[in-house]
Amino acid sequence: MFFVNKADILKKSSMADLKVNFCGVDFPNPLILPSGIAQEIPGDHLRAVEAGAGGITLKSLTPLPREGYLFPRVIKYESGILNAVGLRNPGIDKGVVLVKDYMNKVEIPTIVSLWSDSIEGFEMMVKKIASIKPHFIELNLSCPHVHTKAGTVMSMQSSDAAKAVKAAKKYAGKIPLIAKLTPNVSDIATVAKMCENSGANAICAVNTVGPGMVIDIKTRKPILGNKRGGVSGPGIKPIAVRCVYDIYEAIKIPIIGMGGVTTWQDAVEMIMAGATLIGIGSAVFAKGYKVYQEVKQGLKEFIETEKINCLKELVGAAHRPD
Repeated sequence: MFFVNKADILKKSSMADLKVNFCGVDFPNPLILPSGIAQEIPGDHLRAVEAGAGGITLKSLTPLPREGYLFPRVIKYESGILNAVGLRNPGIDKGVVLVKDYMNKVEIPTIVSLWSDSIEGFEMMVKKIASIKPHFIELNLSCPHVHTKAGTVMSMQSSDAAKAVKAAKKYAGKIPLIAKLTPNVSDIATVAKMCENSGANAICAVNTVGPGMVIDIKTRKPILGNKRGGVSGPGIKPIAVRCVYDIYEAIKIPIIGMGGVTTWQDAVEMIMAGATLIGIGSAVFAKGYKVYQEVKQGLKEFIETEKINCLKELVGAAHRPD
């Protein structure tokens, strides 16, 4: 008769455990849907939940409704994707209702993303969204093709990013506040550090690179409706990994790493650079929502093979001395 050793089964199961804790909130796995991939709330956000994502960042809300830019808004090119949706959303007032309804339908953590062209706008939105108590509030300080009233991306100026975080923190209460940063700066670690000093509980890095442009040589015109758009996909992964690496060395708060993650190997690389959670976004366009299961399976097999008890052991591994 063949006997199964329950201790061995439990040991193997624990080794394949992908659960992570981020700012005191438990995630079933480290893979999250970044903001902007699903365009409507709840819409395709629920598809990502069903596909096995560990957490969801909802489409960014703005103080007033926005229709977005002209079509096409998203295009593929040989190394990734260009997008310029233009923050299309129903605005914060209707958004609060939609987010509350969404949260009643799901069990995994919800990250509510907010964008404003002013400090006052962030204050107003955080105050409203905090009333329904999402797991996290993300300040989108880094959309590359929608600018502040001063004509800049807020996180390109460390002082502006810090001011936004400090202002939002007053109304976030106990809800962890995430600052989402742009890679389009000379020293992203300094921006992250100033956000931490101003009260941010976590950093999200990075938003899309650029803006970039693709021209149709037949029509002799830019293809995107907005002409310029954020660049994402495999081509920006080395930039994203470097940004996460630099930020990890400068701050003590946890990091969400994203930018070109397509495979489980990419996810491991991002974790070793210093990320606790991993955003998978543009890969959804290339592979569909099944990419979450593919990456999770690869991570499970990797930690079993490497005899790692939990993913936390890998966070920042690339910084450790030989």
